[in-house]
Amino acid sequence: MKELAQEIVELIRNHDVDYGDVRIIEEEEQELSVRNDRVESISHTTSSGIGIRVMYRGFWGFSSTNDVSIEGAYRAVKEAVAIAKASHSAGGRGLVLSEEEVYVDEYRTPVQLDPFSISIDEKLNFLFSVYEEIKGFDAIKIFFASMSFRRIDKTFASTEGHLIRQVIYQSGGGYTLYAFSETDMQTRSFPASHGGDFGTGGYELILKAGWRENAVPIAEEAIRLLNAPRLPAGESDLIIGTQQMALQIHESVGHPLELDRVFGFEAGYAGTSWASKLGIRYGSPHMNIVQDATVPGGLGSFKYDDDGVLGKRAELIREGILVNYLSSRDSAPLIGKKSTGASRASSWNRIPIVRMTNVNLLPGEYDLEELISMVKDGYYIDYNKSWSIDQRRLNFQFSTEVAYRIRNGKLLRDEIYRNAVYYGITPRFWSSLDGVANEKFWKIWGIPNCGKGEPGQVARVGHGSSPALFRKVKVGAV
Repeated sequence: MKELAQEIVELIRNHDVDYGDVRIIEEEEQELSVRNDRVESISHTTSSGIGIRVMYRGFWGFSSTNDVSIEGAYRAVKEAVAIAKASHSAGGRGLVLSEEEVYVDEYRTPVQLDPFSISIDEKLNFLFSVYEEIKGFDAIKIFFASMSFRRIDKTFASTEGHLIRQVIYQSGGGYTLYAFSETDMQTRSFPASHGGDFGTGGYELILKAGWRENAVPIAEEAIRLLNAPRLPAGESDLIIGTQQMALQIHESVGHPLELDRVFGFEAGYAGTSWASKLGIRYGSPHMNIVQDATVPGGLGSFKYDDDGVLGKRAELIREGILVNYLSSRDSAPLIGKKSTGASRASSWNRIPIVRMTNVNLLPGEYDLEELISMVKDGYYIDYNKSWSIDQRRLNFQFSTEVAYRIRNGKLLRDEIYRNAVYYGITPRFWSSLDGVANEKFWKIWGIPNCGKGEPGQVARVGHGSSPALFRKVKVGAV
């Protein structure tokens, strides 16, 4: 594909444009799911195509084709150039690209077990073996488990001289147990809710996650939740576990720090951002947030973004103060900075836009037991159940699968509550952050279904955190 990419770059150079690039992508994806002891679905798909992007006097034109040939590319180049020139003729303020290093390189995700070399039968047998662990619990009426694997082979070339090939593997999955009584239904998930946990790597991510070992404790807890009391309404100190923290970071930090949202370039899908100015106080001094595409195994990890910028770790919030945004080559100059390497497209037929990579809360100095000891009366909550947040990413509500009581500095796992909900306003909530557990308790989670853009794009991103303590948060139950 490198030779074809270079030929396409020459086609672009023959037109009157300031810049152009090409992405040639081959994707393979496999998904399996089971319900109880039956196969729910199996799919195995492939896709390939070319995305062409050109800039004419500060205005983008984009076109794509599934005809992976020089003839197909020629038609796409002509269309992209025509779109860029039409955009320029409509008037408005053009963009400039940040100056970045040019790379010629190859990168491949480290993989121990190629997931596409493992037979479907072996994968299904693994899923059914988890069901065998819990099928004796009468109250567990539904067991739903799934796993998915993706291979992306992407070649990027530009008129500036980039020539980069990346082969990225993404793997993961999980299960949810549904417990029923005559009057209620409760769910518990593992290793994460909403489809499980995902990362860059191979089938080893499934085998190392402890699916079978944790099935019985998860089932027992789901059944206990059926008779658990609802979380009382009021204000309470909360320690939020790492799985729920991943979604908290995603919705109330990651999305509002996408620079295209701040400028209103992206507003139709999921809104804009309240965080419109560098230097504002976003949270307490315990809040240190970075974007980091270099985390080993992170679902948002890669070596180069879709602008050809080297993946990097960049500070976003330092001791509660907003110091930077997630940005691309065309958005970063608007705030006088270089790109943070956060330009990504979901496929060959989508234009790159600002997306999260791995957006992480850095660990603090506390041992988890020490953090718990700081709570006289509160709760430890984890595993997201549902969420809602407004168009500026300001007012939010989250519910979790489980809440445990903390009393006099002791975590009481036998005292659990169902249908827990907490509410907040983003800067007020993060200003109540009073401590973060240390790196021993830090974990990165993968979120495989982040939606943005029109036409829509679904990105795969990651979030890392340790358990974190928040003071006087509004709580209740649904």
